[in-house]
Amino acid sequence: MKKADLNAAGPDSQRELEFGSFLKRGLVLLGCGKMGSALLNGWLNGGLDKSLVHVVEPFPSAWLIEKDVKIGPLTREANPAFCVVAVKPQMMADALVALEPLRGKGTVILSIAAGTRIAYFQKALGAGMPIVRAMPNTPAAVGRGISALVANRNVTGTQLDQAEVLMRAVGETVRMRDESQIDVVTAVSGSGPAYVFHLIEALSQAAVSEGLPRDVSLKLAMATVAGAGWLAKVDPKPVEQLRRDVTSPGGTTEAALKHLMAPETGLTALIERTVHAAVVRGRELGKLND
Repeated sequence: MKKADLNAAGPDSQRELEFGSFLKRGLVLLGCGKMGSALLNGWLNGGLDKSLVHVVEPFPSAWLIEKDVKIGPLTREANPAFCVVAVKPQMMADALVALEPLRGKGTVILSIAAGTRIAYFQKALGAGMPIVRAMPNTPAAVGRGISALVANRNVTGTQLDQAEVLMRAVGETVRMRDESQIDVVTAVSGSGPAYVFHLIEALSQAAVSEGLPRDVSLKLAMATVAGAGWLAKVDPKPVEQLRRDVTSPGGTTEAALKHLMAPETGLTALIERTVHAAVVRGRELGKLND
């Protein structure tokens, strides 16, 4: 999709995922909660043969059962190309026991578990295991997510390409040079949707304070944030220019931006403090989970 295509449909339209032959050995999904379900839905909608999918989920939902994929524990004969780990960090130790049949078979472990470092998986599954760590965000649930990926030395360039294909089922991907950068990714794109949701709340409340009905205020705020975000994505202009385009000299936007862009108290300074706090906490949690 070209950035300049202002009338382009969303990223979930006409998506063609090139699974090719790299999943002929199959794909295991460990855990099928919200993010696991979003990925599974993206893979199946992207053309993945459901007979290649094996979900390890002790409490399968009706939605999962209706997908008609294999559900149940792994056997010793299991030898998938990829195993996507989509369980919560607090459940990780018990969940990884289910992957013992994969030890030493060259299966690529693709983890989307927040706060669980590559070293943890290497300790649990063996130092020679190829492991990719991905950090998606909640817009993945509607096909508009973005995932950052980083791999250990056991992962080949081809395998990392394939991991990206799997994550593109729910949105865009970027690669990190070092795992330490994932803490920043988590603070920006992982936690970022919460910041945006709060911006919607704040805009809506400001409109209410100025006399608009609450339902109208919320509708205006949601549509404005969603529309501006999409325009920034598809318009070739830098976001700084897009901001200037809205800001007429002496107009209402300029008056507002004098407050929003104040050096000490404006939005940039606030967001920098916000992201830094999240990075610090992410590093603390990472140490706890090591």
